[in-house]
Amino acid sequence: MTLHLLAADEPPPVLASRRNGRSVFVIAVDHASRRIPRSLATLGLAQSDLERHIAWDIGALAVAQHVSAALDAPLVAQNYSRLVIDCNRRPGDPSSIPTISESTPIPGNLHISNEQVSAREREIFEPYHRHLGALLEERAAAGRRTILIVQHSMTNVFKGVRREMHAAVLYNKDARFAQCLLEVLRCEAGLVAGDNQPYSGKDQIGYTLPHHGESRNIPHVEVEIRQDLIQLPAGQIEWSGRMTAALLAAQERFLRKFP
Repeated sequence: MTLHLLAADEPPPVLASRRNGRSVFVIAVDHASRRIPRSLATLGLAQSDLERHIAWDIGALAVAQHVSAALDAPLVAQNYSRLVIDCNRRPGDPSSIPTISESTPIPGNLHISNEQVSAREREIFEPYHRHLGALLEERAAAGRRTILIVQHSMTNVFKGVRREMHAAVLYNKDARFAQCLLEVLRCEAGLVAGDNQPYSGKDQIGYTLPHHGESRNIPHVEVEIRQDLIQLPAGQIEWSGRMTAALLAAQERFLRKFP
């Protein structure tokens, strides 16, 4: 008998909108939600822990939704907490279902069976990546140009160290669009944008960029925005406006370099 993680009346694992959007951009959000399936209760954590960055990328979905609407860009987002299964980690990696996040133990992820792991992969990880992959293949079959944007947010303080950068651009082998976006962001006075900092796309930790972007040879980038800047609606609106303008300007630069 197959173990089921999600009940029939629980929200689906994927949030998606504007599948036929006219933009060249496709926006993905790997850590959009802090929702935990009822069958896992709270994973043994206090509610205050589930509101922290360890459970989700605070503000990332809201920014992505605003940018998606402004650009008419397809949006694909996961709908359950990264603590259940991290959709930006390769299945089987120790950080895929973390037993500790930053310095916080995750009791509900200790000593889980292979069947329980498979249920999380089957019902959350795989539907998200299957949906995103099908969208990208659909666009390729129609001859549509695509630039993949993976939207994240990062903590303003990590293990006691304050991050001074406002945003960061991450990439691995393909820096084409990333460098265009960095150039645009760094044109804004006072804005500090990290180039593969505070962590690097070259570390081979992430899954979404190499699996969907590199494998298809489409331009792609991961964008990190400091969470304290987008925690509240006013900041989300400000940064979505900034990112909408920056993506369009970067697209123009990119097409001049790589027509």
